[in-house]
Amino acid sequence: MDWLSLARALLLVGVASSVPWALGRWLGPRFAAPLDFGITLRDGKRLLGSHKTWRGFVSGVLACALVAPLTGIDAAVGAGVGATALLGDALSSFVKRRLALPPGAEVLGLDQLPEAVLPLLLFAGPLGLGAAEIVAVGVAFTLLDAVATPLRHRA
Repeated sequence: MDWLSLARALLLVGVASSVPWALGRWLGPRFAAPLDFGITLRDGKRLLGSHKTWRGFVSGVLACALVAPLTGIDAAVGAGVGATALLGDALSSFVKRRLALPPGAEVLGLDQLPEAVLPLLLFAGPLGLGAAEIVAVGVAFTLLDAVATPLRHRA
């Protein structure tokens, strides 16, 4: 197992996940245009919900693009990892809305795996990841997020 590649991948996925949250805490509702443009589907529920914003998407992508070169990864790969991680997060939100779960509801695995595994599968080559590293990062990210989420909600 390539521990350096594993650490880089976990760092990038963590940055993509954490920066939008931190910026949201700092800015509150300012610049928080909804990623789904407020679209409501036939089931009467929002496409993604109010927690998914363009501010979060752009900040997560830019943060990953800035952090990636510090770890020896190309900035474009970092931006791609950030974008696909946040698209995976949006996919989770879409599924939770269809399951009629309230905004902010936590579902272990559904909240973490699409966000972590989607970018790792798509960028496995440039990140130097094999199947074992992808699984390890997915598990590590899920566990770290499960521990961090209650702390974030208290902050």
